[in-house]
Amino acid sequence: MALLLGCIADDFTGGTDLAGMLVKAGMRTIQTIGVPTWPIGDDVDAVVVALKSRTTPAAEAVEESLAALKWLQGAGCRQIYFKYCSTFDSTAKGNIGPVAEALLAALGSDFTIACPAFPVNGRTIYKGHLFVGDGLLSESGMRHHPLTPMTESNLVKVLQAQVQGKVGLVDTAVVSRGAEAIVARFAQLKADGCRFAVTDAISNADLLAIGAACAGMPLVTAGSGVALGLPQNFRKAGLLAEGQVADALPATGGARAVISGSCSVATQGQVAAMREKCPAFNVDPFELAQGKDVAAAALAWAADKLGCEPILIYATAAPEAVKAVQAQLGSEAAGSLVEDCLAKIAQGLVAKGVGQLIVAGGETSGAVVKALGVSGLRIGPEIDPGVPWTTGIGGEAREKPLALALKSGNFGTPDFFLKAWSKLSA
Repeated sequence: MALLLGCIADDFTGGTDLAGMLVKAGMRTIQTIGVPTWPIGDDVDAVVVALKSRTTPAAEAVEESLAALKWLQGAGCRQIYFKYCSTFDSTAKGNIGPVAEALLAALGSDFTIACPAFPVNGRTIYKGHLFVGDGLLSESGMRHHPLTPMTESNLVKVLQAQVQGKVGLVDTAVVSRGAEAIVARFAQLKADGCRFAVTDAISNADLLAIGAACAGMPLVTAGSGVALGLPQNFRKAGLLAEGQVADALPATGGARAVISGSCSVATQGQVAAMREKCPAFNVDPFELAQGKDVAAAALAWAADKLGCEPILIYATAAPEAVKAVQAQLGSEAAGSLVEDCLAKIAQGLVAKGVGQLIVAGGETSGAVVKALGVSGLRIGPEIDPGVPWTTGIGGEAREKPLALALKSGNFGTPDFFLKAWSKLSA
């Protein structure tokens, strides 16, 4: 059977976030790490191709995204979804805009939406402005992001600076009237020469209405929230079964561990909460820069602690500490040192019997799955909104199931690392 929905995500945790939403809405979903080179089974409705293109040069991001699109088109996907973060984080020149325009052109389409809203996690759009909780994006912790600082909350302005086509707005007054009103507004914007429509959303009801309005749209660009409304379009068309169980995973065992590289405010709180309850090891980038084998030290520390309770290995730090490291080492060098070290630690932990692993941070998650040789993920039950458990496909997961939770830095409740294990089958 041909796939229904083909998705391109600009980072690994973002891909998992989207895949989890699709599973929650009843679509059997696999996430691949890069463009797949292996066959997808018949028991799959949606595929999310996860790239590491959020912070790469724009031309490279476009090239990788078009390669993913070509594969998804070859697999027969009826609709394409370009997924970015719910904080719309990007540089002044991209990569959201350039990738979206390239995908539109490749699909022969002339219009799409831009909607990173995810209300259940506090990401809402009102009058085109993105809010994080009760404050504007520009006043949130994202203004300090080391790679993609967000200092502008008006998404029409942010996107217009990245694209050649005109950007319009579908505001909350229209969205609140439902799918038909949204479709009518789309038509008005297209007639006015707009190629993109930033779309307000302040509730899940809004997301469902937006999803319904996107039925038949060749390309949807959004955070993971709009995915809630798309599966019903396929059900109405008789292409997706009602009541389908989509989140079943094989039972997993082994020791439990958390590896955290994100420095987001949410992850800082999660690390602090776990440090109070469980053994923890801090990865110091200055020690890495001095040539110390921090990975070996971490694995030696973990050797007699695995199996008793979950352990935490983290490089998470406050913005001031991150800036100090970047000032001395450079942002790219500091990031690479930490990611490489955490990936090596993940390899060692799995070799020592860790079978259930949580990874926090998009860049860290990408480095870890690459080091483990994991080529795909079967998506399972949700831990917190936007973060499901998964089991790895390929690599270290070939001989026995390896449970992985890849968490975006901004997601999850303060006790996320402590409660996640209860969602897994023993």
